[in-house]
This record gives sequence, structure tokens and C-alpha cells, in this order.
Amino acid sequence: MSEAIDKARAAHGASVVLAQASASMRSKAILAAANAVSESRSVILEANGRDMERGSKVGMPGPLLDRLMLDEARIDGIVAGMREVASQADPIGEVVGGRTLASGIRLTQVRVPLGVVAMVYEARPNVTADAICLALRSGNAVVLRGGSAAHDSCEAIAQACREGIASAGLPLDCACIIGSSDRAETLELMHANGLVDVLIPRGGHSLIRTCVEQATVPVIQTGEGNCHVYVHSSADLDMAISIIENAKTQRPGVCNAIETVLVDEDVAGEFLPSLVRACLTWGVMVHGDQAALAACVENGLNENSEYVAATEDDWAREYDSLDLAVHVVPGIDAAIEHINRFGTQHSECIVARDVNAAEAFLARVDAAAVYVNASTRFTDGGMFGLGAEIGISTQKLHARGPMGAFALTTTKCLLRGDGQVRA
Repeated sequence: MSEAIDKARAAHGASVVLAQASASMRSKAILAAANAVSESRSVILEANGRDMERGSKVGMPGPLLDRLMLDEARIDGIVAGMREVASQADPIGEVVGGRTLASGIRLTQVRVPLGVVAMVYEARPNVTADAICLALRSGNAVVLRGGSAAHDSCEAIAQACREGIASAGLPLDCACIIGSSDRAETLELMHANGLVDVLIPRGGHSLIRTCVEQATVPVIQTGEGNCHVYVHSSADLDMAISIIENAKTQRPGVCNAIETVLVDEDVAGEFLPSLVRACLTWGVMVHGDQAALAACVENGLNENSEYVAATEDDWAREYDSLDLAVHVVPGIDAAIEHINRFGTQHSECIVARDVNAAEAFLARVDAAAVYVNASTRFTDGGMFGLGAEIGISTQKLHARGPMGAFALTTTKCLLRGDGQVRA
């Protein structure tokens, strides 16, 4: 039997106990896990140092190394997020509906755990702690399959959390992690019907596509982020530059960073020179259409080192790097059409002072998060007040957007009668 099936079977057994645990016991376990992470930080940082060294040796790009890296501040953030989740209202047992049926049977609909949640993720060690605390809050056991790039970091965090969970009196296997780097284990997890209730992949296009196309257990699609900022003709252009800088450069390797700027042709002549000069200052490579390239030339940028001509592939590409596609559009209709064609239904932004344009953008853009005059970098469980997130769902069924504990529940109908039988 594979390790993945062993761990899924263990988690399935633990989920039965966990589903019956009180809210206070689960809060106690989350806090104990958070304390264990904090107290194990030297071990975790040492493990992360090994992962970072391996990543550097194989030429992992800077933005991906940034996503992999842990330091004291990031561990403090992980611990704070876990503690916030521990303090949140418990979703389990919440009554979401109820009525007396025509038969006289009393129906009550309540929230219950999903059961066993499996996570497959890449170089994101923080996901280990996020997934564990959210699973505990929602009464689910979790099976984790981290990527090889973050192997040591994920193992260290998971081990600390498991020790904390056990010290709080819950089964150790409420949180299981697969140690093997064999990709066959991921396939086993994707096919663990009857043991895994939902699979959540978190990573790049290839990982997510593989899970969606090959898994036989239910999958929640997350994370791909081809995000846009549209600069409307009514935009405050200084605000637009500020938003673009934050959304592109703060952490270019994350899914809520933007990859394309759309510029209304009515302000392109004024705005493009400012944008390309700013990109030069930020160290951002422009992938521009004809109008954007003309602005690059006029402002002394160097072809191939500071700008290149955009191709059709650029409009659909998630760079995860300091690269930015720039495209001039004839108006808001064209901008919305472009976003709905090439976007990944993650996060989209319009910069506009025109209220009607802003409301049209909010209504017609198909994405989990749609912004007016604010950076897409806010699409995050912590920023949305969830404490942490298990992923950002870009699909429409069950959950959409940053997924906290409530997104890891389903409902059960409880029916109380007095001997009724159906005629």
C-alpha cells in the first residue's frame, strides 16, 4: 500500500473523532499547534534554509524563492494567523435554515465537516500551517502533499503542529503529511475515493491542470492568477501608477499579482510614458503592443532588455516574475471582453473616477474578486478577515475566492417527525 493511501486512511479514522470534538477542544488544538510552531521556529528556519539552498542551486527564480522563504517575521505571521483562526466563530453545527414541512416533519439544516481534505501544493510552506488550522476549525482531518522544493520546511511545520494537536487531546492523524517525493503518491491521493472527500491543489498551472483532469475525487480549483488592472479614461493616473506598482512588484510570484495592464486609448498618450518610465524604475520588463512599444522607444528604453513586443501568448500568461503585458484598448467594453477572455477568474481591477464605469466593471467582469481603485494584492484570506486561507477558489461551485473555515463545510438536513409515513 502506498504512503498516500496509508495517510488518507489514518486521516479518515481521525476525522470521525474530530467531527465529534467540541468547538473549544478544536480551538485548544489550534492554539497548541500555533504555540508548537512558534516554539519550533529554530528547527523550522533551519529546515527552510536547506530548502532555500537547494532552490538556489537549481536556479529557482527570485519570486519563487521569495514564496519559499521563511524568516522570523513570516513565522510570526503564520502563528498570528493560526491564533486568529482559533478565535473565530465555529462553523460546525451552525443552523443555516429550517422549516416545518407540509408533512409536519421539522427540518433543520446545519453545517457539518466535509471529512478529509487533501492538499497538494508547491513551494509554499505557510500553506502547511494554514491548512491544518483551518481544517481543525472546520472539523476536518487533512492530508498534506507539499512540493519537493519545500519538503523540509513543510515537514518541520507539520511535525510541530501534530505535536501540538496531540498535546491538546485530539488524534495525531488529524493532520497527516506525505513525506515521499515520488509523484506516484500524488496520483494515489487524487484517486483515494472513499478516503478523501475533497482535493485542493495550490500551485502553478501544470499542477492545477493535472489535478483537475486526472483526479477522481472532487477537486476545488484554485490559484491561477492572470490578473489585470484596467486604466479607464476617467482614472486618476497617479493612483493608477501606485496601484500597478503595488500589484506587480510587491510580490510578483504570488497569484494575486497582476500580469497585464489595459490602458484606455483616450489616456494612452498621457499615461503610457509615465507607465514605461515607472517600469524601468521598478525593474519590470514591458511586453507591449504597438502603442506601448512606441512609448518605450520614445522614453529611451532598450529593446530586449527593458521591453519586448507582446504576442497573443502574453495576454494569457501568468508570469510570476517582474514582467508586465501592456495593451491599449478602445474602451471599457473591449477591456471587459479582454479580461473575460484571457483572465483566470481570480482578481481584476479598474482604476476610474467615473462611477458608472466602475459599476459596469463590477457587474460584468467574471472573477472571484473585482476591485475599483485598489490593488489586487488584497485578495488574501488574512486581508479578508479569514485569519488564513486554504486557497483562493477560481471556480463557481461550492466556494469562490479566499477559502476559510466556512468553505470547508457542507450541510446536513436533520428531520424530526412524529411517526409520519409518505402516502
